[in-house]
Amino acid sequence: MNIKEASERTGVPAATIRYYEKEGLIPNIDRSAAGVRAIDDRIIRRINFAKQMRNAGMSIESLQRYIHLFDAQENNLEAQRTLLAEQLAIMEEKRDDLQAAIDHLHWKLAHFDDHMVATEAELRELESQHLDETLRD
Repeated sequence: MNIKEASERTGVPAATIRYYEKEGLIPNIDRSAAGVRAIDDRIIRRINFAKQMRNAGMSIESLQRYIHLFDAQENNLEAQRTLLAEQLAIMEEKRDDLQAAIDHLHWKLAHFDDHMVATEAELRELESQHLDETLRD
């Protein structure tokens, strides 16, 4: 199949497939005599794998390392496992940060009338005082 068909099948834009190839996230794609990429199921699986790992938050650099380990002839399972564990720790930290922000917003909403309104009134007063001082100078 050509790159357009591969894009439709994987949901990955053609430009991203080209980028994945350029960055070594997928193997070099064979081309026809006319220079058209000839994408087979093996490449489709690699595109889907790269897509899934990027969706899991893995950086290009980490994914390149993982792919390099996978493509190497020797057994690199422990190094691959380590990279995945590092990625999991990164994603869990991001999740925890996001959860803390969500919890904070829940608190702000629950205490909007007794906290936010008063806090914003104080901020407006400080802004007004600052503006008055600026105009006097």
